[in-house]
Parts: sequence; structure tokens; C-alpha cells
Amino acid sequence: MFEASAPGGGARPRDAFLDNTKYLAIVLVAVAHAWEPLRDTSRATEALYRFVYVFHMPAFVIVSGYLSRGFEGRPGQLRRLVTGIALPYLVFETALTLVLRWADAPQRPFTLLDPGYGLWFLVALFIWRLTAPLWALLRHPLAVSLVIAALASVSPAIGGDLDLQRVLQFLPFYVLGLRLRPGHLRAVRCRTVRLLAVPVAAMVLTVAYWSTPVIDRKWLFRSSAAQELGAPWWSGPVMTGLLFGGAVVLTACFLAWVPSHRTWFTTLGAGTMYGYLLHVYPVQLSRVWDWYGPGWVDSPVGRVTVTLAAAATVTVLCTPPVRRVFRFVVEPRAQWLFRQDAADAARKRLAAERPVRAEELVRVAR
Repeated sequence: MFEASAPGGGARPRDAFLDNTKYLAIVLVAVAHAWEPLRDTSRATEALYRFVYVFHMPAFVIVSGYLSRGFEGRPGQLRRLVTGIALPYLVFETALTLVLRWADAPQRPFTLLDPGYGLWFLVALFIWRLTAPLWALLRHPLAVSLVIAALASVSPAIGGDLDLQRVLQFLPFYVLGLRLRPGHLRAVRCRTVRLLAVPVAAMVLTVAYWSTPVIDRKWLFRSSAAQELGAPWWSGPVMTGLLFGGAVVLTACFLAWVPSHRTWFTTLGAGTMYGYLLHVYPVQLSRVWDWYGPGWVDSPVGRVTVTLAAAATVTVLCTPPVRRVFRFVVEPRAQWLFRQDAADAARKRLAAERPVRAEELVRVAR
């Protein structure tokens, strides 16, 4: 989702389409989180919430898998995995606990095994990326991942540690991303798919509106087994398949309308890690300090205001100035943590010496 290594180990060139996708997806994440306190008093808001939740995290996970295609577990990639995912999780999980203890919950337990709001995704991304080389070895990786997700959906004994239910139930989307190629992304951006996306999205939104009184929204979170939702065990695999199919279709519709050229928000796509991690704090504090308390908030004007405020907030959090301020915790270098590789050090010394030697040759030639 946030970054990737190219197959050769270097930085992957920026792709305007992928950056646009990541920015628009993080806006949907922030907006859906902002809608949560308004769901129960508005069926329309609940329908929009469900519609977005069908595909916004699956889209993120698919893009994350797509950007992980070159991960082979090389030393540089593993270091980046630690500094880009593991360390930010430790820092932001600790910070979130301290902030909520200070704000309203002094008895909130401190544990790294129970990811705070939204931080489960870092745990999942760490685990998924470590397994990326394995999926490349399997003959039918997507089918295997769907079986794993279905089994997780009927296994309440998995429990809540590290949000493993979500890790396993969202796994097929990551594996799908690993299997995608640039041609697949080009195919969904053709005119035919863009035109079909409109009626398909409208149909899914209608189903979401119908489903509000009859289907538990917790199915969309993929954080519980079927039995924990009061449903028969067999409904777990059924819902796994239905939600996977619906999410893939809606993600294709979403990608069909994402601009492939550079726009004013393209550069913000490089900062989605910042938006994702930092927006958690205003979301949580809005609940603690009851920002939704005034009556006007629970009105059409209030819902539009909340939506725009959430989109604007996460947009600001993705901007270069914010990234410069928080880079030391979101993308720490942490050179002190790793052993110096002799071969890598030798390559750096040679690279540093080459310009000097070139200058000497020019002086001799003169």
C-alpha cells in the first residue's frame, strides 16, 4: 500500500495511477471512519458506509499486494519491512495508548497484541509481505488463500491477538494483488469498464441500502468468525466468497474511474502512510471528546460537513510539510538497529571513490 521495492531491489518508479489510487482510497478510509457515529440515525449514511466498506480496504490490500510483487526477502527488503512497518506500528500503537489514557481512559491497557484503531493493517501487511515469496511457489495461490480465509471465518478460537482474523480473512486480496500484472490494471481502465461501473455501483448501493436492517455490518470488518456473529458456521465460507466477489467487482469499478494521468493530488499518493497513521488520532479523539454531540451534526448539512472535514484532514496529513515533520517516526532510518553488511559497505566506498578517480583522470588527461 505505502511503498515497495522494485524486483531488482531499488525504489520502484512513481506511477501516477497507483499514487492517485492510494490517495483516493485513503480519503475513502477517513470518510468512512468519520461516518461511524452517524450510521445509526440515518439509513442513507449506513448504506453509504456499507458500500464504501465493501471495497475500500480490499482495494488498499490489492494495491499492497501488487506493490509487493518484487519482495523476495533480501536483506535490504527485510530492513525496509522493519523500518517502514514494524517500527511505525510499535511507535504509533504506544502513542495511541498514551493519548487515549491522557484524554479519557487512564485504565486503558497497554498491549502490542491488540492493535489500536486502524493499526491492525500494519500487522497484516508485515505478515503478508513476509509470506509473499511463498505464494509465488504455489500453483493456485488465490484458491489456497480463499480456503484459508473461509476456514478463519469458522474458527472463533483464533481470537483477537494481532487481529489475526482480519489478517487471514483479508489475505485473498493481498494474494490477488501479487498475481496482478500491469496489463490487468490497464484492462479495467478501458471505456467499457468505466461505463459498466456506474450501473454496477448503483446496484451495489441499492443492495447496501436494503441490507441495513437484515445483515450485520460486522461481516464487512472481517474481524469475527461466523459463530461470534450469531450465524451458523456454514455462513462464514458463503459470506467469504460473496464479499470477496463483491469487493473485487467494486474495486474494478473504482479503479476504472481513477485518473491515470498526473493530477493535483498525485503527489499526495506518496504520503498515504502518513495519512493512514495520523488520521487515527482525530478520529479517536472525536469520540472521546464528543465532537458529534451538537444537534446540527446529525443532519444532512452536518453529514456533508463531517465528510468534507474528514477528506480535508487526511489530505493535509498526506502533504509534504507534514511528511517532513513526522518522517522520523513514520519512516525511521534506524541504522543503529542493523548489522553493517561488509559487501554493502564496500559497494558504498567504491561508489564514493568513483567521482574522485574520474576527476583524477581528467586532470591527468589535461
